[in-house]
Amino acid sequence: RNMSSAGPEGRKKMRECDGLIDSLVYYIQGAIADHEPNDKATENCVCTLHNLSYQLEIELPESYAQSIYMQRRNTSSNDKTPGCFGTRSRKVKEKQQDTPLPEEKSNPRGVESLWHSTLIRIYLSLIAKSTRNYTQEASLGALQNLTAGTGPMPFSVARTVVQKANGLPSIRTMLHVSHPTVKKTAVSLLRNLSRNTSLQSDIAKEVLPDLVSILPETVLGSDIVCETTASICYTLYNLTQSSSHNARLLLSADGLPKIITISMNDGNMSSKASRAASVLLYSLWSHTDLHSAYKK
Repeated sequence: RNMSSAGPEGRKKMRECDGLIDSLVYYIQGAIADHEPNDKATENCVCTLHNLSYQLEIELPESYAQSIYMQRRNTSSNDKTPGCFGTRSRKVKEKQQDTPLPEEKSNPRGVESLWHSTLIRIYLSLIAKSTRNYTQEASLGALQNLTAGTGPMPFSVARTVVQKANGLPSIRTMLHVSHPTVKKTAVSLLRNLSRNTSLQSDIAKEVLPDLVSILPETVLGSDIVCETTASICYTLYNLTQSSSHNARLLLSADGLPKIITISMNDGNMSSKASRAASVLLYSLWSHTDLHSAYKK
């Protein structure tokens, strides 16, 4: 666990170590099967995998990166069907399209396991079943690492989390835990997931009211509270930017007074949160059909 946080070279060596990742995954699977998600060794395994998934897409060996991106290029060049509004619409769609990874292997080995749906489901299972804060935080953090970035891998993992593995209810529960770093990591994961346009309506329906409910009335707390608050505002920005329906949902959850208060609270510590709230307000105002509702 300590070695896995030693920087890019250490991560590279550990990812390449034959059988290491497979053994960690095997151990965690056994712990879950034996209903022991809270043991210390499981925590250590998950924290190690969390560290090994950091900047994974950037640090992937060339061969993996090429196979992922070649597949992406082929998909976009083969798809010549114009959308309803001709070529412009198709380009926009292509830009937002989630490109799946090359066919998932039924028996992933080594580094392939790190983004495989089996491990994604394991993380979600630990988030739901473990009561150890470090295990919860590391599981959320690993998913946060895997969904960071804009390549095909983060989008594929995001779709697995939200649609294939139904992970939002477990993540939603973590928004209400008292442990500040667990909450912060859960919000950061949702922020990553919310960048994926095809998942925004699912995410808004499941967690938007919860995100509003955990916004503080004022932000005078610690750094971690300010960072979490900023992250919530940016997540809400992603969810409402192009959806009047989601903006209305935020309004009916009484989010507006809180966001206005946060935007005006620009002490040194809370300037990041204040800026994020202002960006969100500016975006909400762009829904002209909601102006009269806002004014009320």
